[in-house]
Amino acid sequence: MIRKILLIVLPLTVLACGGLKDQLLLDGDYFPWETENNSSNSGNGEASTVVVDTLNPEDSLATVSFDRTIAITFSTTGSATVSGDAHGVVSVSGNGVTVNNTADEKVRYELSGTTTDGFFKLYSTNKQAVVLKGVNITNRSGAPINIQSHKRTFIVVDGNTTLTDGASYSGTPSGEDEKAAVFGEGQLIFSGSGTLTVTATGGAGITSDDYLRFMAGPAIRVSSSAGHGLRGKDAVIVSDGSLDITVSAAGKKGISSDGAVTFDGGQTIISVSGGVDSSDSSDLSGSAGIKTNSTFTINDGTLTITNSGQGGKGMSVDLQGYFNGGSVRVDVSGSNYGSSSSGGGPGGFPGGWGYSSSSDNSVAAKGLKFDGNLVFAGSTVTVTAKNHEAIETKGTLDIKDGVVYAQSYDDAINAGSHLTISGGLVCALSTGNDGLDANGNMYIKGGVVYSVAKGSPEVALDANTERGYKLYFSGGTLFALGGLEGGSQLTQTCYSASWNKNTWYAMTVGDSTYAFKTPSSGGSGLVVSGATKPELVTGATLSGGETIFEGVGLLSPTISGGSAVSLSGYTSSSGRPGGW
Repeated sequence: MIRKILLIVLPLTVLACGGLKDQLLLDGDYFPWETENNSSNSGNGEASTVVVDTLNPEDSLATVSFDRTIAITFSTTGSATVSGDAHGVVSVSGNGVTVNNTADEKVRYELSGTTTDGFFKLYSTNKQAVVLKGVNITNRSGAPINIQSHKRTFIVVDGNTTLTDGASYSGTPSGEDEKAAVFGEGQLIFSGSGTLTVTATGGAGITSDDYLRFMAGPAIRVSSSAGHGLRGKDAVIVSDGSLDITVSAAGKKGISSDGAVTFDGGQTIISVSGGVDSSDSSDLSGSAGIKTNSTFTINDGTLTITNSGQGGKGMSVDLQGYFNGGSVRVDVSGSNYGSSSSGGGPGGFPGGWGYSSSSDNSVAAKGLKFDGNLVFAGSTVTVTAKNHEAIETKGTLDIKDGVVYAQSYDDAINAGSHLTISGGLVCALSTGNDGLDANGNMYIKGGVVYSVAKGSPEVALDANTERGYKLYFSGGTLFALGGLEGGSQLTQTCYSASWNKNTWYAMTVGDSTYAFKTPSSGGSGLVVSGATKPELVTGATLSGGETIFEGVGLLSPTISGGSAVSLSGYTSSSGRPGGW
């Protein structure tokens, strides 16, 4: 059921502030799990859904019984000390601590104390826990925590811990990896109730050559001026806790994975400022808040991404995206990088937009970019992109529920194939192109849709008629500043009206009342529609209401006064062109 909504549209100054049974993670292996069909649908506008289940009981510390506890205390005045090491598996050189545990024992290592030049390095053939008991480690020549074990390692944060790497990793033995301030060859599972601060200047912040998972409790702050913030080669899973990630190096990512990135809870903040890595001119790499070569899913929790880097993206996802719950805010303020021989847009980018430039020396600054299908089914998503598209998918786009707000210079929301809206609240505002743009058919079946286009020849709802596709409008509540695509098939009556800039309007459809303030610029045609004939009023007095978007939207306001606006009804037989 659609709630009563007040939509307030302001200039481009918005503040940016599930599960998938596709993978089961067991002991470093990534096995296929039960999935529903997620292939694109070629003609009916229906995109499939995926259910997410990333719960693996082996990631729970409570399921493990440890055979021994070894306590290691680092020192600023002498060498590190060790207690509980009955089998002599720990060797100490100053504050450099190396463990070689080949016994069939699960060991809990408790680290405390402070060192300005030391490390903890672990070789093991069994799973283990590393408890950070307010320890402070700086390694001038490498990683302060280096887990050279392919087995699961539980990182338990207890107290306030700081870990700092060196500007260069000069002490790495030949044949070994040492990629981050906190590095593990196997799975790294974080839990606890303390605070962990990781500062990386020579590598990434936290990296696993298997997968990373963040469980309940800890507050983890990661900053890297040399590499990614977090990288899990096989997957990154945020189940709970608090993550604050800052990345400043060119081409680097806040969170990076070759596998799936999944959010099941917690609070995550990612800030990226690096530009494009142009060291390989044939393969330019822009920065991103999140980059995955697989799927992205959010089922719960809050995720905030800001990217100010030139050519940077909020998310760059190679496969599907599923927004099932929780909230997401993405703000991309950087300019596009390079130029295209096509020209026509800002910085030489093509005027047609709706796609990434094919030029080898250009990288577009987009909010959300997905190469596979994209499904919104319950999340609250707010995306702003100052110089390119806010939300783009190369596949189908299906909005079923939740709130999707997109504001951009280029298309606010762009689908490379069919675009379907059957529920939820969708706000798409473009200052330079179409509001909603589909390169296949566009199906509006339900929900509340508010779309603003730049103006003729751009339209608020744009289907790819050049290749024989259409806009099919059959239900929902619609506000379209900029008109509809010509030749649309409209089975629910639409109404046109004149409108003024920077002016309040209120519209009643049945027992629901909506209000919106028109922007300072936009398309020349206003089209509205509802399940019953709307009543449109201008100059109304508005009061009350609940904020939907910070500073730009309200729910259930009180409407009084105003003058009625004349509405002209029509269907597809009217043959009205787009743009008006």
